[in-house]
Amino acid sequence: MRQRTATRVSWGLWIFTMMTLAGTLALVVLNRSLGNAGLLYGYVALSIATIAYATAGALVIARVRGNPIGWALVGMGLALLLSGFGEQYLLRALVTAPGSLPGKSFVTWFEGWTLNAAIAPIPIVFLLFPTGRVFSPRWRWILRIALAVLVVGVVGQMLFPSHVDGITNSLGDQGLHLVNPTGLQSAKGFLGAVLAAAGIMGVGVAVLSIGSLVWRFHRAGAEERVQIKWLAFVAVTILVLLAISVLDALFVGQNSVANDVIFIVMVSFVFLGIPAAVAIAILKYRLYDIDVVINKTLVYGLLAAFITAVYVAIVVGIGAAIGQGSKPNLGLSILATAVVAVAFQPVRERVQRFANRLVYGRRATPYEVLSEFSSRMAGAYASEDLLPRMARILGEGTGAGSTRVWLKVGDELRAEAAWPVSEDSPALPMEDGVLPAMPDAFVLPVLHRGDLLGALSLTKPPGERLTPTEEKLAADLASGAGLVLRNVRLTEELLHRLEELRASRQRIVAAQDQERRRLERNIHDGAQQQLVALAVRVRLARQLTVRDPVKANDLLEQTEREVTEALEDLRDLARGIYPPLLADRGLVVALSAQARKGPIPVEFEGQDIARYPQEIEAAVYFCCLEALQNVAKYARASRALVRLVCEGDDLTFTVEDDGAGFDTSSAGYGTGLQGMTDRLAALGGDLEVRSAPGAGTTVNGRLPVRAPEMAR
Repeated sequence: MRQRTATRVSWGLWIFTMMTLAGTLALVVLNRSLGNAGLLYGYVALSIATIAYATAGALVIARVRGNPIGWALVGMGLALLLSGFGEQYLLRALVTAPGSLPGKSFVTWFEGWTLNAAIAPIPIVFLLFPTGRVFSPRWRWILRIALAVLVVGVVGQMLFPSHVDGITNSLGDQGLHLVNPTGLQSAKGFLGAVLAAAGIMGVGVAVLSIGSLVWRFHRAGAEERVQIKWLAFVAVTILVLLAISVLDALFVGQNSVANDVIFIVMVSFVFLGIPAAVAIAILKYRLYDIDVVINKTLVYGLLAAFITAVYVAIVVGIGAAIGQGSKPNLGLSILATAVVAVAFQPVRERVQRFANRLVYGRRATPYEVLSEFSSRMAGAYASEDLLPRMARILGEGTGAGSTRVWLKVGDELRAEAAWPVSEDSPALPMEDGVLPAMPDAFVLPVLHRGDLLGALSLTKPPGERLTPTEEKLAADLASGAGLVLRNVRLTEELLHRLEELRASRQRIVAAQDQERRRLERNIHDGAQQQLVALAVRVRLARQLTVRDPVKANDLLEQTEREVTEALEDLRDLARGIYPPLLADRGLVVALSAQARKGPIPVEFEGQDIARYPQEIEAAVYFCCLEALQNVAKYARASRALVRLVCEGDDLTFTVEDDGAGFDTSSAGYGTGLQGMTDRLAALGGDLEVRSAPGAGTTVNGRLPVRAPEMAR
């Protein structure tokens, strides 16, 4: 049967059951002259049990495809109700108003076997709950026996030629003993033996079915245990009460007060406890995820009750007040329609809120949670505001006691936001990209395009567990949070890069100022002083030209030598700014010349390096010189190697030594290495330093370059 057809049939049976229940209660009121108060209380319990069985069964059928538990519950509720309806119908037709109702033989027939049809499926429900299948293949033969007992018991009762006295012996109390109209008198002995055997097998199957439920509870997961525990409690209680009842009947007597009390309690558990346990599993723990169906049913039912109440109040109430009686009044009907039309939308909103509160509790519906989350994502919020909002939405949507949003940074998870706001949680290390364990918390990874970006964690209050609906909602939020965490991480990385860039620019400016002051100091202390002295000597030579030409000539010769020295000093200063050899001959020649001047032997590799823009060559040249100076000052090395390599669009350089080395994890970059890093970063490159105590040091630098220029 298709799901849509099954849903329609189930709700059709539910409507028929409710109509039959209304007729049964009407017959109970009409038969009140019998004066049996216990009968009235019994039919109140019958009404509750019927509504519980029929409603729970219809909801399960409407939500779950192919689960027989729903049909079993609907059938049990209808059979139980037909048994009570048949009794009241016969009381009305034969006692309180003899001859007023037809079809007494037909009612006598189905009243005789419907009670058995209401009780026999109970072991089947125990065997199949909650999945609709037996726990394992070894339990299938018990299910087959239970089905056989059901069929044999019902058919046997249809054919057994017995008296039909009703479930409360009300007919017997009136001196009426009706005979089954379809009974086979000739097969009475055989049918009696078959029914007795079926009864014994039914008791055995009932005990085994309870054992199946307990065993399923023992082997089930946390969520399924919560769903089973109520029905398992009812089943075990029924079994205990049955055992006590048998022992009491054997040792005390069947007519004892204790036996009557035990029987009433056991029947209450059978007819009220089972549907109550199933309803708790459905409503509280969202078994079969039918909260949406329940929500809509409540809304439509309450709206229908509102429309009916308005119509009755206006058309019937006001009509009776003005003397219209039962005659239809078009004006009052129009007035009732207008009132319903005006009040419908406000009432619908209030009814929807009431249904949401009843089904979902204080928190919002899953749709509202996802809608709010999407609107927050669409808004322009800073990361320090967006992540706390995400944590709050997750907590309010799932009813969690606390939630956290974790961001993956390197090889650890950092708690970026929490709800309610709490102290910062310590970072959690990750191994091989696997989320760390978080005891007592439900953790969901946050992925974006297959990349793990972080996680969402939530903790339920003590005694509560995450339902399937809440788990699906959390998973939906986690799937939508991937883009958020991606943007947050990119934003934080960008801010971090901006901070590094700002610090780098500040260091470059400071280095430029320092270099400018050094040049100023060198010019002031060197070339400037020499030029001042030369000016003094030239004036003195001019004065001596007339008085002592020989001495003036010697003074001019000395001045010429000092001018040559001043020019050499200025050339040395110019070479410190941009070496002429580098400008004329390129990196290979300039670095080779500097390497030969060092205090230790330096090997050079990279003869095929072409020419590059001036800023590229200068950056590589000065970084290599700085690295060689560090080797000479600190490494205590016996040799060094300088290597230049052009790979694709990158120009790389390497400076290696066999010196003492150092621990890179504890020693930071000094001013020399930091200056090299800043110089390369300004051109889009990077620097890497590898070293270990006793293993020497390797400095690797990389610069992105365009197509190289031809050597000039």
